[in-house]
Amino acid sequence: MSTSTAVGFDPYDYGFQDDPYPVYAQLRATDPLHHNAKDDLWAITRHADVVRALRDDTRFSNAMGVSLDASAWRPDAYKVMSFLAMDPPRQTRLRKLVSRGFTPRRVQELAPRIQTLTEQYFDRCLQGDLDWITDFAGRLPMDVISEMMGVPVDDRDEIRRLADLVVHREEGVRDVPVAGMEASLHLVAYYAEMVTARRAHPTDDLTSALCQAEIDGDRLDDEEIIAFLFLMVVAGNETTTKLLGNALFHLAAHPEQARAVLAPGADLVDVWIEETLRFDTSSQMIARHLLADFELDGVVAPAGSKVMIVLGSANRDERVFTDADRFDLHRDKDELAQLVSFGGGRHFCLGANLARLEARIALAELVRRVGRIDVDHDAAVRVHSTNVRGFASLPIRVEAR
Repeated sequence: MSTSTAVGFDPYDYGFQDDPYPVYAQLRATDPLHHNAKDDLWAITRHADVVRALRDDTRFSNAMGVSLDASAWRPDAYKVMSFLAMDPPRQTRLRKLVSRGFTPRRVQELAPRIQTLTEQYFDRCLQGDLDWITDFAGRLPMDVISEMMGVPVDDRDEIRRLADLVVHREEGVRDVPVAGMEASLHLVAYYAEMVTARRAHPTDDLTSALCQAEIDGDRLDDEEIIAFLFLMVVAGNETTTKLLGNALFHLAAHPEQARAVLAPGADLVDVWIEETLRFDTSSQMIARHLLADFELDGVVAPAGSKVMIVLGSANRDERVFTDADRFDLHRDKDELAQLVSFGGGRHFCLGANLARLEARIALAELVRRVGRIDVDHDAAVRVHSTNVRGFASLPIRVEAR
């Protein structure tokens, strides 16, 4: 039987967004297929059930999009969410074509440029007091994606501002706010102009590569390219910024582990990233459209329902992770391999390797340069979003080595 009132699973509530994990724990224990009657949505919270849902393309459809917002939950969600809002075979075709441009080689070739950008930003800001988000973490991912796409330097701050508006949710408003809708339109118009320009004059960037991608005579049309670029700047940029912010926020809250990471000769950056992804993942939940009844522990979510697959809860499931509510850089690697932060199945995040690469380069350079990091946890300003978790501002103080 549902316990929605007692549990308080409300993704729009600022209080819930501040710390959803106690709610997740109660749902896993007492109501693993939970119905939020107010918004008429269901939540799946246990790790095994989340993994099963992510792999079940027959029952759990992406065709209405992955957002719980009413105005974004629609059959043409693919226009701004690309293949993330599609089912096979359409999703399979588009992802294959996009992958021709967004190749692992193209991602790896970005490493020297990511290193250079990181050093340039750190040279300017990494001394004494700074805001980790506004001075660095909010800038690097946008620069990387923008360079990959071919967005001019002068346009990047505005593109990031628009992307922030797309994910922000105003208190008491249970849908995409007007500012977010307007920002989406501006982004789509910007990328439309960019695609038109690359069609006429190709360059050596991702946008041109997508324009030229071909499989057996099949090519991407303008609308498909624009949707993918929109997905990249909103999903790719925002989630990586939040990953970098969450990494410092939680490490600094555990001084002993911070000393271990910053110790000379330590090699803990990779596990620091993976444990951050597990402990407090940027992407907390994604929506699915239920095409057939789904039953769990005697509770049935009917066909036609909107279902939230709660990645953030699955990553804290005590059935899979030892002492799951503890941030632990010494966690077993076999456990970390079970995290679901980048989704799963055929919709596994195409940008996962890029996010990890950016985080690895940035945090390794940080460790190389500083011997102490203090975070003003009380002054941190959280981003309020229904599915993205992280910070808009994170004041820190560093001591150089």
